Amino acid sequence: MKSRTCITLLAVLLWSVLAAAQTLPEESSTPGGVAVVSVPGQKRPEVFLGRHRVMVVGQPGDWKAVVGIPLSEQPGRHFLKVKRGSDTEKTAFKVRNKQYESQYITLKNKRKVNPTPLDMKRIRRERKIIDRAKASWTPSGDIPFTMHMPVHGIISSSFGLRRYFNKQPRAPHSGLDIAVPKGTPIHAAAAGTVADTGDYFFDGNVVFLDHGQGLLTMYCHMSEIDVKKGDRVKAGQVIGKVGMTGRATGPHLHWGVIMNQVSVDPNLFLSGNRELAQGDKTQ
Repeated sequence: MKSRTCITLLAVLLWSVLAAAQTLPEESSTPGGVAVVSVPGQKRPEVFLGRHRVMVVGQPGDWKAVVGIPLSEQPGRHFLKVKRGSDTEKTAFKVRNKQYESQYITLKNKRKVNPTPLDMKRIRRERKIIDRAKASWTPSGDIPFTMHMPVHGIISSSFGLRRYFNKQPRAPHSGLDIAVPKGTPIHAAAAGTVADTGDYFFDGNVVFLDHGQGLLTMYCHMSEIDVKKGDRVKAGQVIGKVGMTGRATGPHLHWGVIMNQVSVDPNLFLSGNRELAQGDKTQ
């Protein structure tokens, strides 16, 4: 009995050490950023931002919600819903303003700017598939918050840019565009499981990697995909090659990071080799 008690205590101690040592992403409580919100209590809570479940890490008495903030979020006070069994409460956090630069892109293929009705049918069908992939949720206590660039090249488009295609406003840029030659191997930014792959109108050939608790990475415009749904991949493993499929003006990798189903700045997860976008202004 004593030995079993000792083993249990050691397991609890080990979990506590690992939880305390876990490196969180760089906090930036701005649209497109990540907020870390304390949700203390002995029992791990379930936390939601709107309808979307939010990651919770830590240990009894020191739980933290790691929240992806939508690019569309307005500055001000916002609330998380915190559930512990049948009890529900609200916890507030503040979002600061951030101004992103604008980018103007000219596309020769006008269908990629103004899709035809037939294209729109395909886009709506694909959007449902993409949303399902982004909603992947795998329980995990070991989250790879420190990631590495999947390819090394020039950042041709930074995260959050307000984009204009042929002078028409479109959604802000949801990732990093890294310009490298076609055929360059793409490496997994962190260990994970392939949540899905596909060939989409705007994003071209895509791989989604699930890293646990709603944290995913997305790799777009690939020329080749070397993994399939359900594959477990290691950090740095080659998952495909760079291309220019979908809406692309040249060979590059669009790399995105997703938390609680919203796109956040990949720079917040990079360690050492961070290549920050220029010109972003935080207030």
